Amino acid sequence: MSENNRATTSPKAPAARFGGKGLNVGIAVAAIVTVVGLVLWGVQLSGGLAQTGMRNFDSWGLYITCFMFLVGLSAGGLIISSVPKAFGMKGFGGISKVAVWTSVCCTVLAIGFVVVDLGQPLRLWELFAYSNLGSPLMWDIAVIAIYLILSVVYLWATLRAEAGKVSQKALRVVSVIALVCAVLVHSVTAWIFGLQQAHEFWYTALLAPWFVTSALVCGTALVLVVVIALSKAGYMELAQENVVKMAKMLGAFVCVDLYFFACDLLTSAFPGGSGTEVVDMLVSGPLAPFFWVEIVGCALAAVVCFVPKLRTNPLLVAAGLLAIIGIFCKRVQLLVGGFQIPNIDYAGVMTQYSVTDWAAGMAGAYQGMVYWPTPLEFGVALGVFGLGALMLLLGLKFLPLKPAENSH
Repeated sequence: MSENNRATTSPKAPAARFGGKGLNVGIAVAAIVTVVGLVLWGVQLSGGLAQTGMRNFDSWGLYITCFMFLVGLSAGGLIISSVPKAFGMKGFGGISKVAVWTSVCCTVLAIGFVVVDLGQPLRLWELFAYSNLGSPLMWDIAVIAIYLILSVVYLWATLRAEAGKVSQKALRVVSVIALVCAVLVHSVTAWIFGLQQAHEFWYTALLAPWFVTSALVCGTALVLVVVIALSKAGYMELAQENVVKMAKMLGAFVCVDLYFFACDLLTSAFPGGSGTEVVDMLVSGPLAPFFWVEIVGCALAAVVCFVPKLRTNPLLVAAGLLAIIGIFCKRVQLLVGGFQIPNIDYAGVMTQYSVTDWAAGMAGAYQGMVYWPTPLEFGVALGVFGLGALMLLLGLKFLPLKPAENSH
């Protein structure tokens, strides 16, 4: 065994210091943020969703945007953890358990955002009692529930395999199932949007692979940032060659994702195409800041990942954060942009609740159509992310997520 491996598994390794005062402070802060979020959610429950910025034309907002984003984070983390085991390839130096735990945390948060978006918790019961099994929404709920259970089982199987209680063949089977389920999660989520013919920006067959590539980008970036931070904190040893492998993989995923985006934009913007309105809205319209943050941020992340002299840990963390922010901006463009240009004019009855500013008369009715969250929505969302930080830190403190001897 190499010196690095002995340092990783020794009880006197720096990892023992990770559970000290700093971690406890982080857990306390995350718990406080979570409680504040719960209080604000109680305010939302008492006053209704009218307190949010969502209306008939923008019936989904920050909560569903975060749901899409977190499903991507979770699927990407599970994919880069399961692929090496599923195909018998060399892994990334024992990061598998950390990647799976981040995946579990993100999945729980994604479900949390669905709950707060429903308006009342009791609607969860109605969702199952009066469900339409032919709806992609129900497919998504079912596959996310299965995915969460499978992620926990995969983490358990990994721990048992390290203890010699589960065979490598059985672990490989679980890895393959987890990989397929991770791809299905994003495909089904994409179909929720892609099958909506009334929305110009959503109605495309490219949405499912687009969602999968985005998941690979932000999931890989999240795991890269987390493991570098844990290595810096002394929780685990991580050889630089494994960091470089993840960085190259992140750069490749970013390029593929940008390629899919370029294909969609080129098809829409081609003279005579029906989607020129969409391209104008993204490139120079109200959603342009999100578009250019995504393009520039992801391009810079790819440069850092591919240029050897730039592949230092601080710059790789910055590149990972840029990629994550870029994919979040992409989710904003997708969700908000899909409500701005409906394919069907006057699809519903026109009421004072159908427009964004009905008090200003018809002239100003549609001026504020682009959605922006209220402070209450930001507070509730922050509380949900606080829950995720709390879960992650508690897992690092109490679960055996450190690399074992044979995980290298």
